Amino acid sequence: QVQLVESGGGLVQAGDSLRVSCEATGLIFEEYTMSWFRRPPGLEIELVAGISWIGRGTEYSDSVKGRFTISRDNAKNTVYLEMNRLEPEDTAVYYCAARRRSKRIPSTTAEYAYWGQGIQVTVSS
Repeated sequence: QVQLVESGGGLVQAGDSLRVSCEATGLIFEEYTMSWFRRPPGLEIELVAGISWIGRGTEYSDSVKGRFTISRDNAKNTVYLEMNRLEPEDTAVYYCAARRRSKRIPSTTAEYAYWGQGIQVTVSS
């Protein structure tokens, strides 16, 4: 049974940094492209960042480029999202998602086979 479990969310102030993690079990982690999505209050879910399973290429949404960094540790079956210079607009439920052997970073939710339960990140002004 595949499980993705996020951790590390919470309440921070604008300008702070926070790192969220997602540990995967039940799959061959190094074969999966991993991404972070988020759903801001009242808005649609959106892709934040992704990291390919091969070559570790990364992509970011324009809204987080230069502030967020996605990385992975295949030995720990974990993907991370380091978030710096957080803004109130980053407030959302953050989800990690996995897709097997995708060289590109899929941008739609339907392209991912597995999802975490989500974790709240709240940035106060």
